[in-house]
Amino acid sequence: MVFLVASSGFAQLTTTKVPINQLPKDIKYSGKVKEAIKFSDKAGEQLVIITETGEYVDKKLKHENDGRDAEVYAYLFQLTGGTVKQSWRIYDFIHDCEVDLAASFVKNTLQVTDLDKNGIAEVWVMYTTVCHGDVSPMEMKVIMYQGAQKYAMRGETRVKASETETYGGDYKFDPAFVKAPKVIRDFAMKLWKEHVDE
Repeated sequence: MVFLVASSGFAQLTTTKVPINQLPKDIKYSGKVKEAIKFSDKAGEQLVIITETGEYVDKKLKHENDGRDAEVYAYLFQLTGGTVKQSWRIYDFIHDCEVDLAASFVKNTLQVTDLDKNGIAEVWVMYTTVCHGDVSPMEMKVIMYQGAQKYAMRGETRVKASETETYGGDYKFDPAFVKAPKVIRDFAMKLWKEHVDE
């Protein structure tokens, strides 16, 4: 097991990467697990997992075209006395895409912090979605949960049009992020800056 310690936080907020074969047997999720992290904060022991379906055809959906589908999910589970309860779920998708498609998490961006030092963990995920047949930006999102409160930063990746020109890269904070402490917004902007370029 790998132990990761956030630089600031609630009694040195410690996260533990959980191997897929050691996940609780009674948790339910869609897609294939990409990463799982266990941590504790004021609310007790919790588990966050991120999953992707990859490219496939969802037979349950009506397809207008000969398209394919791809989905991403993130879940937070509360682990209390041997029981598992889902606290929240993030779900995003590309459906019925006939050209290049993707819905995937940005590598190494699943993080758990306590930047405002209030003892309630901030759980961060970052992912991209796209359905295109050209070299255009992908949609990119940073989603953070602190307890039951969701924060979203939405925009697009930045692509090179030529040696000197780029396009894309813009983002917008939702109202919750706008009102969040500066330390949290700064962390979100740092994440964006590190991963905006394709």
